[in-house]
Amino acid sequence: MPKHEVKIFIDKQPKESPNPTTGHALYILGSIDSQNYDLYRETHHGGDDELIKDDATPIELHEGDHFFSSPKKINPGA
Repeated sequence: MPKHEVKIFIDKQPKESPNPTTGHALYILGSIDSQNYDLYRETHHGGDDELIKDDATPIELHEGDHFFSSPKKINPGA
């Protein structure tokens, strides 16, 4: 299947990515520090957001997908 570009958002910033891509490529595209942050794809059907691993696993993107980064360690009240 040939790759084509799709428009996505990472931390509310518009990006263009080849499709399919990999989690590692999305971390690079979004300048996400995988040592301290995880990347998630927002879901819109009531389920949990999808954790994107920083690896070579193929990921099928959809036009307009939204991704967000979140600290790996959350310290409530700090």
